[in-house]
Amino acid sequence: MLAQERYDKIVQLVNERGSIRVTELSELCQVTEETIRRDLDRLEQAGRLRRSHGGAVSVKDQQPEIPYFEREIAQADEKKRIAKEAIKLIQPKDRILLDASTTAWYMAASMPDIPLTVLTNSIKVAMELSSKEKIEVISTGGILASRSLSYVGPLAERSLDAYHVDKAFFSCKGVHLERGISESNELQARIKHKMVGMADQVILLADSSKFGVQAFTHVADLSDVNTIITDGRLSPELLTQLSDKQITVTTV
Repeated sequence: MLAQERYDKIVQLVNERGSIRVTELSELCQVTEETIRRDLDRLEQAGRLRRSHGGAVSVKDQQPEIPYFEREIAQADEKKRIAKEAIKLIQPKDRILLDASTTAWYMAASMPDIPLTVLTNSIKVAMELSSKEKIEVISTGGILASRSLSYVGPLAERSLDAYHVDKAFFSCKGVHLERGISESNELQARIKHKMVGMADQVILLADSSKFGVQAFTHVADLSDVNTIITDGRLSPELLTQLSDKQITVTTV
């Protein structure tokens, strides 16, 4: 296969799948992983794809992040019930992480004023907790994503390396049984991937509309999640499949 043919094949595969890993491209193109990495660098410089950790993602038809005020009203009742259930998992003196989801903001709004350390990349979560005297709030800093009122990017990701938490509470764009947890853009996916890896217990907050959805960028496998809190509209079959994956599911 000529180099140009390989470039075209790589771009085609990335666009078809949304994202793909170096190891898989190496097998499909029958060249070394080092060759694939060089190919991806050239294709990124040409604007035909974007490099990601361990692979590449498509630049075709990227899904924009939904503005915060729109997410705030979507499935609001379900999210508030999920948030209240999630708070029951928090104990005094816990070190917890809250992402920039609206469900995490609802958690912050209902959080009792007990001794806690809360790490977050959300401006709204930090502001909501600022009036609670016993809660210590640590903000990541980073690039401000105005649509989600959250901090993302390399600085936000590096700041998480300094911490370890007891429990991480996060939401997402999509939950797929085979393809795992996904987000609408790579910057949000990268920081949530970091969050999943820095907690003893990982709790996914996802209303039923998120299930069966594969969004643009992979965040984590379902095997990385300990607990899912969702609403009562998941099918018995899906609940059984999640249980088979050793995930505790709480419905509200």
